[in-house]
Amino acid sequence: MNGSTTAGARQTPEDAVSVGFEGPVHSPIRTASAQALALALQATRARTLGLLQAWQSALPDLSVPPLAGMNPPLWEWGHIAWFQEWWTVRNRQRLLGTRSACSASDFDASVRPDADALYNSSEIAHDSRWALALPDLAATQAYLEQVLQRSLTHLAALAQTEHADSDQALYFWRLVVQHEDMHNEASVYMAQALGLALPQALCERGGAAAQLPSPKGPLRVPAQVHRLGHEGPGFAFDNECQAQGVSLAAFSIDAQAVTWARYLPFVQATGHTLAPHVRQAQGVWQAQRFGQWQALDLQAPAVHLNAHDAQAWCQWAGRRLPSEAEWECAAQQPGFVWGQVWEWTASDFAPFPGFEPHPYRDYSAPWWHSHRVLRGACAATSGHVADVRYRNFFVPERRDIFAGFRSVAL
Repeated sequence: MNGSTTAGARQTPEDAVSVGFEGPVHSPIRTASAQALALALQATRARTLGLLQAWQSALPDLSVPPLAGMNPPLWEWGHIAWFQEWWTVRNRQRLLGTRSACSASDFDASVRPDADALYNSSEIAHDSRWALALPDLAATQAYLEQVLQRSLTHLAALAQTEHADSDQALYFWRLVVQHEDMHNEASVYMAQALGLALPQALCERGGAAAQLPSPKGPLRVPAQVHRLGHEGPGFAFDNECQAQGVSLAAFSIDAQAVTWARYLPFVQATGHTLAPHVRQAQGVWQAQRFGQWQALDLQAPAVHLNAHDAQAWCQWAGRRLPSEAEWECAAQQPGFVWGQVWEWTASDFAPFPGFEPHPYRDYSAPWWHSHRVLRGACAATSGHVADVRYRNFFVPERRDIFAGFRSVAL
């Protein structure tokens, strides 16, 4: 595959699949060629720089409070450059992909002598990042540009070799573009949490959700053995590997995420706490979106809910959350609409049997059993990342992410 559209995904150069998806969707980045990856890296970087400029306009001093769900913006952007440089420029075993040993001796020096001391997320504790003497915005932008050009040069050289289509040889470039996309999404939900005004074009995929067919009631999924996880060629994150058969009883699942129209009666009936960005003013429900209060679309998926909110609604409604195997199985069916909010599942974030960490060892293993699996994607998620097999994971208390849920009949 050369980065062209897969069935179910409507692609523009960066990530403009529609705001919602129907049925199984596979990220084109996972099987993209060297040439397609070069374009994706540049498109993603354009979004990064756009967000950087938007943040500077909305918050000139770029100062954010030291909160668990945030990083200093200058650290975020420097870390994006560092991660790309570490894996695709400095890494002398980069063409070995997941077979790389990646000991410290396998990496060349950075173009910035202080890069490792500033941006290595494996070594720098989260709470320490606010005390670092970070380079200013101009120096951070220069680092981003230097690294991108070096990374693209190595990728262009790879494209001329016999390994040009090798999943292993392309592994680290596929990883870094998705890594940058994830940090861009984090930049968007940080701005929402702080009430900063950002342009919609930078915050959401180009939206054509209305083009999707309207869901018609719940979906009935027959009993079956579902293959949970990734198998076959292409890129996969380590926590998706070691696919396994999971026996599922027949179940009925919502065709789309629970809407505000379904969620708010529960709040009114029980007094359950609302997320801070939702209110009722003079009898009208409103939502705060990037600092601006506006009428709440009752037919939109309920968002900024944590796992406990989702479970409380399910208990009130006489329903339950799907397991991640049920979610992934149902997502193979036509009529299953997703991609507007991340969706909490009932599944603990745990390794599949036979798990083996990839060279970026801190991606999954440190978070086992303390986080909950979310499936799907949200409107701020790049189409490079959105994939029916992708396992997102957060602590169940988080409300700042763009998360909601769907439910299963008891």
